[in-house]
Amino acid sequence: MRTSPNRLLATIFGAVYLLVGLLGFLVTAGVDFFATEGGKLIIFEVNPLHNVIHLAIGAALLIAGLGSVCAAKLANTTVGAVYLLVGILGLFLASTALNIIALNGADNVLHLASALVLLSVGLSQDRTPAAHTARS
Repeated sequence: MRTSPNRLLATIFGAVYLLVGLLGFLVTAGVDFFATEGGKLIIFEVNPLHNVIHLAIGAALLIAGLGSVCAAKLANTTVGAVYLLVGILGLFLASTALNIIALNGADNVLHLASALVLLSVGLSQDRTPAAHTARS
């Protein structure tokens, strides 16, 4: 894992998102599953659905990070792309009835920052050498 930035990042992000998902349940007691306004976890708003999503993403990243370089690279790139989309959509959904994961401004910043880091590492690190072709 020490030689693969993708595996290291996926493992760290996975563990952090799992922890955030678990801690989120401590502040969402009594909050509806799809509530547009959730409980505060530091400066982030979360509802039970948001917590479940954090657990799923954390588990996927952690499993990939503990697996192969290829799996970690794919997970980082995929989760990064999803977080980029969520970060952009969150800017428009935050104060609407469609905000079923209780996004706020801090969530949007975190999702966009996570996307930047995950995509940067996923798309640029752990490249495999190009196959050499024989010249005639």
